[in-house]
Amino acid sequence: MCNHMRFRKSEVAKVMPADTFYFSILRHPVSMMESIFTYYKSIPAFQKTRSLDSFLENSWRSYNTSITNNHYAHNVLAFDFGFENNVNEDAVDFRDRARVAIAAIQRDFHLILISEYFDESMILLKHALCWSLEDVLSFKLNSRSKQTRHALSPNTTEKIKRWNALDWRIYLHFNATFWHKVESQIGKEQMKREVLKLRQLQAKLSHTCLKEGEAVDPAHIKDAGLKPFQYGAAVIQGYNLNPDIDELTKTKCQKFITPELQYTNRLYTQQFSELTKNKKKAARIAAIHSGKTGMKGTRKPLCIFQDGCQDSSGSDGDRRVQGASGSIFGHQSPDLNPVQNLRDVLEKLFVRASYLWVVGLGV
Repeated sequence: MCNHMRFRKSEVAKVMPADTFYFSILRHPVSMMESIFTYYKSIPAFQKTRSLDSFLENSWRSYNTSITNNHYAHNVLAFDFGFENNVNEDAVDFRDRARVAIAAIQRDFHLILISEYFDESMILLKHALCWSLEDVLSFKLNSRSKQTRHALSPNTTEKIKRWNALDWRIYLHFNATFWHKVESQIGKEQMKREVLKLRQLQAKLSHTCLKEGEAVDPAHIKDAGLKPFQYGAAVIQGYNLNPDIDELTKTKCQKFITPELQYTNRLYTQQFSELTKNKKKAARIAAIHSGKTGMKGTRKPLCIFQDGCQDSSGSDGDRRVQGASGSIFGHQSPDLNPVQNLRDVLEKLFVRASYLWVVGLGV
């Protein structure tokens, strides 16, 4: 099971075998907060703030815990692990909450990896699961272009640590246990040797698979099927395939560089063929319906993930989805209006996709 979800062990255990190996990965709360502010700038907590510093100075004024999606703005690591994230560092029970969260994560997960040491993390995972180096080869996906990254001052860094104090405690603890595992299970020198071999294999794979040898901005990606989903103020990069490779190699390389949404959709199609047929049928009906009821002068709608249709005549700031009131993934969706903002529809689609993906894996 591997998808976006908020962890709850009791629910996951219902669909996974008793001997399941649980692992997760943490990102440094400071760099993650900078990234979140850029990517989720449209959430209510961030909408009216000019900068991350401005938000941190007046955080409780613009942060309403009851508003949907505001959880991204505060202790999102703790939230994703299933804990209450609205905790202040100066709360009377803060230390107890942090202790409980850390203990629960240690109990439920066999291995916690660290994003800033991704290659080392893959080596640890390789040893834990008795895999080979080839099994942990990868390309970085969903990386932001440098133009949308922002350097943080030491003062801002400290503000983030205080605001996301629970995340910071969790990260510090598991960063320490990560390096303890490296020393006790592999050894620093052996780790260096294996990381070097892994990077050599990755460089070879890049030379084989990638046209430019590295990630490029979405405007320069030739194949629309390889363009990552763009959201917020971030510019998410992707890859171009090397055109001079045979079909077998091309298939292998495509699996490495296909963005997560397209890849999940492909897996879903393979695993739930009947539901996929129903989804395509609903999309055709929706397309016909939108063609009959659409506004004058609109061109033929472009179907997005075969569920809703985007009006190709709209500008970037005025794109609408039509015909989304039909069946989605085989379930009737009366809560979707015939015409909605693209972002709203996509969010509903992916929530449903994740839900069915989790349930489907338990069948």
